[in-house]
Amino acid sequence: MVLAYKAFGLSIIMLIACQTKNNNFVLHSNQECIIMEKKTDKPSSHKLAYIIAGVAVVVIAILVFMFVSNKQEYRAVVAEMNEEKVLLTEEFQELAFDYDSLHSNNDTLNLMLEQEREKITHLIEDLKTIKATNARKIREYKKELSTLRGVMRNFVVQIDSLNRRNEELTQENIKYRQEHDKISQSYKELEEVKKNLDKKVEIASQLETRDVELTGLNSKGKATKKAKSVKKMRLCCTITKNVTALVGVKNIFVRIQRPDEVLLMASKDDLFTYEEQEINFSASREFEYGGEDVDVCVFYNVADGELLSGNYTVDVFVDGFNIGTSQLTLK
Repeated sequence: MVLAYKAFGLSIIMLIACQTKNNNFVLHSNQECIIMEKKTDKPSSHKLAYIIAGVAVVVIAILVFMFVSNKQEYRAVVAEMNEEKVLLTEEFQELAFDYDSLHSNNDTLNLMLEQEREKITHLIEDLKTIKATNARKIREYKKELSTLRGVMRNFVVQIDSLNRRNEELTQENIKYRQEHDKISQSYKELEEVKKNLDKKVEIASQLETRDVELTGLNSKGKATKKAKSVKKMRLCCTITKNVTALVGVKNIFVRIQRPDEVLLMASKDDLFTYEEQEINFSASREFEYGGEDVDVCVFYNVADGELLSGNYTVDVFVDGFNIGTSQLTLK
């Protein structure tokens, strides 16, 4: 349209120029004036001035119209470009919001997301400083927006894939934990059964005694019940048959308590284990056990003035168990 107006204005100017040369003329398309033969007399100078003035007014009106039209068109283009910039800024802000909604359990992916968020923030700040009429920059930002959207779609795919995999792993973990708990429970139950069986075997293999007898002996080795005459105390018993008990060399320990519950012992260093504690014994010896009945005697040497009149209690221990007890009364 602007070019048409210019062409029209140029034609008017050429027309005026031709008129000033001759009264009769034609204007060809090549903008050249061709003088025609005079058919009338030369007009007066006033008439020519009126014609020139009229043409000038027309030309000025056309130029004013063209200027106003161009200015309005320019304002419309600028307004459209400003609106385009506002929309572009809003799209960047929406993209930033979409990025903020993305989260992952993967540290590397989270770092990449944070870098993209910072990049979008900087682009939004830079876009605010760019003039809307800078078409080249606006195109660059549109291209960058499209690229960032593509990157975000890739992030969404990765996060969805990771979330699905995490869900699968969570379900697998729950399944394995349930299986582990089930196995652990079965193991505990088996341990309890084993413990009970071990206890039963232990009880079954525990040695037993019969005919447990504590006797006081004088200096001649004869039995006596006079406390002042006793020089030795003898414990004899029969350890009975037990096919489940371990065979081999064993130790028998004897504890003799006076009527005042004081333990008779040769040394405080004479110790053995009973119920996970170290306790003193009065006398001990080794014996060979073959699974059949075996008679065993143990002797304790009495110190002068060590004995009192009254009831004495003796306990017999083998393999950490108290397998027999008896009493003796001295006068």
